[in-house]
Amino acid sequence: MQLIWLRSDLRVTDNTALCAATAVGPSVAVYLLSPQQWLEHDDAPCKVDFWLRNLHELKQALGELNIPLLIRHAPRWEDAPNVLLDICLRLNINAVYLNEEYGIHETRRDAAVTEALKAQGIDVHRYLDQLLFKPGSVLTKTGTYFQVFSQFRKACHERMYRSLPSLVSTPMAQAPLSIASDEIPTHIEGFAPPTGHLRALWPAGEAEARRRLDTFTDVQIDYYQSERDFPAKPGTSQLSAYLAAGVISPRQCLHAALQSNQGEFDSGKVGAVTWINELLWREFYKHILVGYPRVSRHRAFRAETEALAWRDAPDELAAWQQARTGLPIIDAAMRQLLETGWMHNRLRMVVAMFLTKNLLIDWREGERFFMRHLIDGDLAANNGGWQWSSSTGTDSAPYFRIFNPLSQSEKFDTEGVFIKHWLPELAGLNKKEVHNPASLGGLFGVADYPSPIVDLHTSRARALAAFKSLRPRQSAGGDYE
Repeated sequence: MQLIWLRSDLRVTDNTALCAATAVGPSVAVYLLSPQQWLEHDDAPCKVDFWLRNLHELKQALGELNIPLLIRHAPRWEDAPNVLLDICLRLNINAVYLNEEYGIHETRRDAAVTEALKAQGIDVHRYLDQLLFKPGSVLTKTGTYFQVFSQFRKACHERMYRSLPSLVSTPMAQAPLSIASDEIPTHIEGFAPPTGHLRALWPAGEAEARRRLDTFTDVQIDYYQSERDFPAKPGTSQLSAYLAAGVISPRQCLHAALQSNQGEFDSGKVGAVTWINELLWREFYKHILVGYPRVSRHRAFRAETEALAWRDAPDELAAWQQARTGLPIIDAAMRQLLETGWMHNRLRMVVAMFLTKNLLIDWREGERFFMRHLIDGDLAANNGGWQWSSSTGTDSAPYFRIFNPLSQSEKFDTEGVFIKHWLPELAGLNKKEVHNPASLGGLFGVADYPSPIVDLHTSRARALAAFKSLRPRQSAGGDYE
C-alpha cells in the first residue's frame, strides 16, 4: 500500500504525488496537524481555518476515489518522522509519496522523514508540484540562481518554448479499503476562529478555486493589465489563498491563461501575458528561497542593508498595525487586511514602503504582521514582497524609489471609493479631500479620524539619508511616486 503525505497540495486534480501513488496501487492519504510549528511560523488563524475547511472538502473528494484521509498530530515538524513511521508500520506501507515544499525548515523536515523511513526499508518519492520548474533547473549561464526577475522570466519563457509544464491526470476510483477516514477538526487551539464574514469571502474547495479561475480567465483577464492596480475594481483573480494552500496548482493557472490567449505566453492579449508574469514572480521568489536560504532566516538578501539604522518606534508601529496612521489609503488597506485576511497587491507595496521608508521601521516587523493576518500567507512571496518594497531584497525597488501614499491614493483610488468603503468616517468628504483629510484642519466630518503620524516629506528625507549612508555612490534621485 502507498501513503500520500499531503501538505500544501490540498486537491485531487493535477496533484503529482497523488497521481503517482495511485498509479502504483492502493493508497491512503495523511495530513499532519502541526500547531506549534504553525505558531512559530506566524501562520494566521484565518489561514489555519482555511486549511481545515479545505481539508473537509478534500476528504469528500478523496472519499469519492475511495482514498481514506488520516489526520495525525505532529505538534512540531521534528515529530513528523516518528508519526509517519508509525502509520507506515501499522498499515504495511511500501512507499510514501509527497510533493516538494521549500524553505529551510521544510527541507530539514523532509530530509529527516526520508532518512527515518528508508532506515525501515520504506521508499520516499518526492515530486515537483508547487512550481512550474524545479529550483536549480533555471539558472544563469554561470550556473547560479537568478537575482533579477526579467532575466529569470526570459529563461522561463525559453523553457516553456521547449516544453510546457503538463497537467497530470486525476486518479480513477480505487477499490474500497477497510480503513476509515478521520474526522477533520473545526478549529485548532491557539488559532482563534475568524468571523463568518471572512469565511464567506473565501469558500473552501477545488470547485470554488476552479470557479474563480474560470471566471477570471473568461471575463477579467483581458482587463488585468489595465485594472490590476485599482483596489476598488475586481481586477485580480483572488486565487492567492488557493494557490498558497495548493487547492489549485500553478500549472492549472498557466494552462487556463494560455487557453484564453491562443496558447501564447509572451504575446497576444496583454492581460494574459501580464498575469502569467505574475505567476512567474511567484515562481521567482520560491527559487530565491532555495538558492539564497538566508532569506528564510530573517536576513536581508542585500547583506549591506543589515547595517541600516531602523527606528524603534513602537507607537508608530502600532498605529500602522491598527489602521490609524492618519493617511487614508494606508489605513483603508490595513483595515482590508484585518477584516478579510487579504490586501490588494498594489496596496501591499504602498503600506510596506510607508512602514519601511516613511517610518523607517524594520521590514521584518511588517513581514511578521502580514503573515499573522494573511489567509494567503506564503513565506517566499511575503518575504520577497517586503524585501522588494524595503529595498533590501533581490531585484528590489531602488532605495530612493518611495511611493507617496497621497499620490498613490489619488492615482489608483481617484474617486475615493476604496477609502470610503473601509473608512466610512470619511464618507462625507469629496473625492479631493478624502485622500488627505489633514489638509482640511479640524473641519466637521473628520473629527473621528487621526492626524498623520508622520510628515511625508521629512520622513522621506530621513529614509534617503539612512540608505545613502549604505550606498554613497548611488544617486539619491527624485523618484517619489
